[in-house]
Amino acid sequence: MSNEAESIVLTASGEDKVGLVEKLTRAIGEAGCNIEESRMTAMAGQFAVLMRVTGSWDALAKLESRLPGVGEELGLAIVQRRTRGTKAERPLIPYVVEVSALDQPGIVNSLANFFARLRINIESLDTDAYPAPHTGAPMFAVRMTLGIPADAHIATLRGDFLDYCDGQNLDATFEPVR
Repeated sequence: MSNEAESIVLTASGEDKVGLVEKLTRAIGEAGCNIEESRMTAMAGQFAVLMRVTGSWDALAKLESRLPGVGEELGLAIVQRRTRGTKAERPLIPYVVEVSALDQPGIVNSLANFFARLRINIESLDTDAYPAPHTGAPMFAVRMTLGIPADAHIATLRGDFLDYCDGQNLDATFEPVR
């Protein structure tokens, strides 16, 4: 599918139960649409999905008209928005950053602030809290994918980021997506 294709980006959330993904994706397929990208997860008994769905104009219209009923049937709050793909203003290189540390409030905001000040977009972000092996100390992990401008000096950026993490007592890696 071209970046210029029209699509629907939808979010849905509600109580997690067996069969939600099957019923939601069936409704999308029955409308004649295709799931291009999606992120789905269940947390603390709640289900959430973010997806981009493509199709012909009439297939997207059919899906849009059916989604309120599908949401009601499945107990999901669904928000949908028509969109067109966007082209990056400048070429971006995908990098993955992984951080782990003793859990403490503000880690995600601090990392987001570091990259926002440099005008680097966070394209995806996942976090997890877990007990440290052997000690059980509360740990926190962050994995994010960044879109780094191709004209950025990567060695300097990596060094500045790792210095920042050392100052915050964060263990980190900064690597290109493979």
